[in-house]
Amino acid sequence: MTTVEAVCLGESMAVLLPDRPGPLEAVECFHSRVGGAESNVACALAGLGVPTAWLSRVGADGFGRRLLAALATHGVDTSAVALDPHRPTGLYVKEVGSAGPHPHDLGPGQSRLHYYRTGSAAAALGPELLAEPAVTALLAGARLLHLSGITAALSDSCLALVRALLAAPRAGRLVSFDLNWRPALWQHRDPAVLPALLDAADLVLLGADEAAAALGTGDPDELRALLPSPATVLVKDAGRLVTAIDADGRRVSEPALRVEVVEPTGAGDAFAAGYLAGTLRGFDQRRRLRLGHLAAAAALTSAGDQGTLPPPDLVAALLGATETQWAATRVHPAGVETPVGGAG
Repeated sequence: MTTVEAVCLGESMAVLLPDRPGPLEAVECFHSRVGGAESNVACALAGLGVPTAWLSRVGADGFGRRLLAALATHGVDTSAVALDPHRPTGLYVKEVGSAGPHPHDLGPGQSRLHYYRTGSAAAALGPELLAEPAVTALLAGARLLHLSGITAALSDSCLALVRALLAAPRAGRLVSFDLNWRPALWQHRDPAVLPALLDAADLVLLGADEAAAALGTGDPDELRALLPSPATVLVKDAGRLVTAIDADGRRVSEPALRVEVVEPTGAGDAFAAGYLAGTLRGFDQRRRLRLGHLAAAAALTSAGDQGTLPPPDLVAALLGATETQWAATRVHPAGVETPVGGAG
């Protein structure tokens, strides 16, 4: 049995995607998928060769079974996921605007997610999860635990679970925390709990725009001052430049690659997975950031939920490329154009 190196905890949901643009009342057919930030990270980590488990609770229903099957196909360990016979798997429905005349149409280029997750199985997660033998075994052997602000917003019991995990002895385990700001989830909850949660992690990931909304600033130096305890704080700005600032003030910034985007969903989770995989492999800061960008580029150029990295020799060459070579690299659905090692 493969020892799990990383554990990702959080809610995943069934997703209904419309077969065409327009208001929901005018859409007759939807395609079923699954989605969730932490399980996306788990799948991407597994794809990067990191043995990974996902911890959560799903309903004992068809959507829950589909979710577990989908993660299993990506090689994610779901052995400690609980099946809830009384609460459903969460659900969200995507609405896409069109140029049609309907009065409730969102309009071209606009979209909206409708969440149906109140009272879901995952919202019932709590600190008692940590007493489960299967969960205890997974966490005891893991080198990394990945959390996000989404879980803390689901319910009082979920917030208590996140606090318990952050307060538990690490025993050498790294705890990463992605802000993943979801304003709708915090409408009836107090986001003032977030700074303390973030500051209790070893590694924090946040976007400058979401940090400005949730924490009052998107400036990397101000965020580093607001969160003095983590070993590293990573901030992604609107220009797709990611800056990592260590506790001693050392900073490394790395721009994203130029990418021909097919589907933007999941790129942030893929970046997190790439960066975390690089961290577990002992890469230096620049290589960690570059592996994050490469994983994000793979997700952006894939129509599916998960992207595929270029061949290992090309990845290694890009991780060690000069700044000029990195800047000249382009990623397309058909491959990579780069002065380092040719096209991938």
